[in-house]
Amino acid sequence: MPSVILQRSRKKRLEQGHPWIYSNEIEKVEGGPQPGGLVSVLDWRGKFLATGYYNPDSQITVRVISYQPLEAMDTAFFIQRFEQCLAHRNRFLQEDAYRLVYGEADFLPGLVVDRFGDVLVVQLLTLGMDRCRDSIVEALAAVLQPAGIYERSDVSVRALEGLEEVKGPLYGDPPRHVTVTENGLLIQVDIWQGQKTGYFFDQRENRASIEPLMTGWGERSGVTLQQLPADGGGFRMAPVNRKGKEVVFPYWDGATVLECFSHTGSFTLHACKYGAKKVTCLDISEHAIQSARENVRLNGFEERVEFVVADAFEYLRSQVKGQDERRLRAADTGKVDTSQPMTAGGGRTWDVVILDPPAFAKTKGAVKGACRGYKDINLHGLKLVNEGGYLVTASCSYHMKPELFLQTIQEAAMDAGKVLRLIEWRAAGKDHPQILGVNEGHYLKFAIFEVRSKTF
Repeated sequence: MPSVILQRSRKKRLEQGHPWIYSNEIEKVEGGPQPGGLVSVLDWRGKFLATGYYNPDSQITVRVISYQPLEAMDTAFFIQRFEQCLAHRNRFLQEDAYRLVYGEADFLPGLVVDRFGDVLVVQLLTLGMDRCRDSIVEALAAVLQPAGIYERSDVSVRALEGLEEVKGPLYGDPPRHVTVTENGLLIQVDIWQGQKTGYFFDQRENRASIEPLMTGWGERSGVTLQQLPADGGGFRMAPVNRKGKEVVFPYWDGATVLECFSHTGSFTLHACKYGAKKVTCLDISEHAIQSARENVRLNGFEERVEFVVADAFEYLRSQVKGQDERRLRAADTGKVDTSQPMTAGGGRTWDVVILDPPAFAKTKGAVKGACRGYKDINLHGLKLVNEGGYLVTASCSYHMKPELFLQTIQEAAMDAGKVLRLIEWRAAGKDHPQILGVNEGHYLKFAIFEVRSKTF
């Protein structure tokens, strides 16, 4: 087998578990390896370290797939790896939809496979994996017996490997829309036109973590549980408002929620499931909002959800401007003058504001601009959280390090005049494992903050 010999002075990242070998770490290449083909990786003394696949046109010249000698990435190889991936998901997940293969973290760099029940979606991100397309499909069919496999390799990162963007059916008859369950909710996914593979599984456990935030708000609006006479005699406990009238709305104790960057409305669905009173579901994409509408309908939550197609930055700013205008109008009398229409936004506030934006920093050079973006949305989001409410905020930008993300939120809180209590700090879910030493896999930051003004 052709060999790649590493420099003596390189950092020992490979020995620490990192599967990428950059071109500037290579001393020489022997045996004329084919682009996309396998090579043995040796240290400067000729000691075997690993087997990987080779691409001389990529900055990441070798991606390691085994720490043992390996003759071929054939169907048998992929069957073995896919069975290991399936065993991990079966141990930790009780769902029929999840990320089955997560690239480097499943020792298959450059390959992503998402499972939607009996339909699979595949992404081939590198030349080495692109060359193995047929073997990958054969192995997936053997391990999972899917009804269809659809390829979504329509991602710009393939250009770094000298590949074109492609998508389309690979096996069987994959439908455009599939309906799966997550945490007991029905979710319809557009695997042909949805973002990336159609759905973001990495926030599954994080979406479930908002459950404690969704109830316990009725007393703020003057609704309390009181004893009332029962029809058959005796008493019953029922919610009663300040005027002494019984409240019949079943979600009287629920939170008001704003979800920005909603995509398919997954946080909206969880908020409703856990008892939210009213949810505002916002995304700039009409296609995304249509998907969210369908998911809300599937779960019977229509009466509690309003949909907004708008730019999240502009929407948040407009609501803050509306707040400022209300304060000015109430400055003299303590009451808002409603005789004239508001010139700014509505000035609404919510008990829980959820911010789950796309990656703002896709390169290291974009971090400075990303910080401005994250500060902007969190600053305005914080101003729209009711006193003692919660900000749920996330970043999926790898280059936005956890310390920098928290610092950015703290700066936003300072400018907003808020004090934050960190309630929960999370990463991606169990179908997105992380290899220690591969920092690129530590991309998702998810936090829940209690928001207070400096009035206590």
